[in-house]
Amino acid sequence: MFTFAPIGVIHSCFKEKFGIPRQPGLVPAARAVLELLPPYNRQRRCAGWRVFSHIWVSFVFHACWTSRGNRPVRPPRLGGNRRLGVFATRSTHRPNPIGLSAVELERIETGSGQVLLHLKGADLMDGTPVLDIKPYLPYSDVIPAQPVVSQRKLLPPCSR
Repeated sequence: MFTFAPIGVIHSCFKEKFGIPRQPGLVPAARAVLELLPPYNRQRRCAGWRVFSHIWVSFVFHACWTSRGNRPVRPPRLGGNRRLGVFATRSTHRPNPIGLSAVELERIETGSGQVLLHLKGADLMDGTPVLDIKPYLPYSDVIPAQPVVSQRKLLPPCSR
């Protein structure tokens, strides 16, 4: 068994789960602030961050998670008409309520005992607990372009 404590909390324009973009970057105008919590709210914890354009945010689906990770889900990108296994989707209904978003790091604000990371293109609900942040590294995180093959042709529908 594992126990995790949040390192921060999201302050976002999305106050409820309905209306949140399904993926980061879909709404570039969406802003959020990641407030680091003690003891992580020290400026030295962010030393070196200013050189990165984007960060990975690991977080908890705190408001919409239900333990349905063993059942097929209906992804909206397929019109909600096909069922896929949970690991073939980015559904919030997972065995563990953990999410991952790559967001633009607009700026870092420090002072008065606070460290605030200002984010652009976030798909995170207000109050979301953050477990970890990591730099986005284009040389290792970008996968070279591959020919696009329709998932509709590759994946058979899941049975109930």
